[in-house]
Amino acid sequence: MAGPNPAIAIDIGGTKMAAGLVEPGGRLIAAARTATPHALDAEQLWRTLDALISQVLESAGVGRTGALSGVGCGCGGPMEWPAGQVSPLNIPGWRSFPLRERLADRFNGLPVRLHNDAICMAAGEHWRGAGRGRRDMLGMVVSTGVGGGLVLDGRLINGATGNGGHIGHVVVDPDTGPPCECGGKGCLEAIARGPALANWAQQQGWRPGQREPTAKDVADDAARGHPVAIAAMRRAGRAIGIAIASATDLCDLEVVAIGGGLAQAGGLLFGPVTETVRIYARLDFARDVQVVPAGLGQDAGLIGAAALIFAGERYWSGG
Repeated sequence: MAGPNPAIAIDIGGTKMAAGLVEPGGRLIAAARTATPHALDAEQLWRTLDALISQVLESAGVGRTGALSGVGCGCGGPMEWPAGQVSPLNIPGWRSFPLRERLADRFNGLPVRLHNDAICMAAGEHWRGAGRGRRDMLGMVVSTGVGGGLVLDGRLINGATGNGGHIGHVVVDPDTGPPCECGGKGCLEAIARGPALANWAQQQGWRPGQREPTAKDVADDAARGHPVAIAAMRRAGRAIGIAIASATDLCDLEVVAIGGGLAQAGGLLFGPVTETVRIYARLDFARDVQVVPAGLGQDAGLIGAAALIFAGERYWSGG
């Protein structure tokens, strides 16, 4: 059982690294963020994370591990769970990196619990966000990658290898969909993740010649009425909606909470998502599923990482 002291929470994704200090009730009291560097090797990435953690501790005036309840961490996958060796698809510098072990060494004597970043987002939304008080929900992250986590009957679902709820690799377009970095074809992630969305828009004539356009650029132009940008957002939203309808039919969900950078586009994304869910979720029990933005916004991953420590009876079974 975690004590009354705050926990260190860590959220590592392909776009950003974040660290925070979270109280037992789920309130984020200090945080720091930095862009995830992609040109660094494993040890340089670790030093970047270590400096971020130190920044949070110093800003909150925490100078010793005895003032902490534990360390919760979410990281992009895949990973070996619960051992915590991580190989994030979107962070090439880490391959079989022993992240849980390194955090345990960094915080000698404290419990360290590490899970997939999207699973942590789902735990956070169920604990203190859009899924609070619900028994059955899916949390989704749509950003550099697309991931998810499942809470069924009030408890986090790990799956056989700790990757339960990984909706990003549900196939939504097997015939004409693009290849995916996982080796498959037509996966949700291959269509809806931010870089893929921007690349598709460029292929259709949007901002030709621009180097490294982003999904935010697409969303901004869609808000201004650019037809190709609007089409790109609708294409991504349709793919997300098909995956949600399938997950709802399979798992009998009450709510789906979507977070991550692309979710900041608001109605440009959620409009086609909800429209597609209405088309494909036709069974009586599936029609009432609610698709909503993550209630905790960009803090969902940090709050969910802390939930591994403070609400472990529901969200942690990894020893």
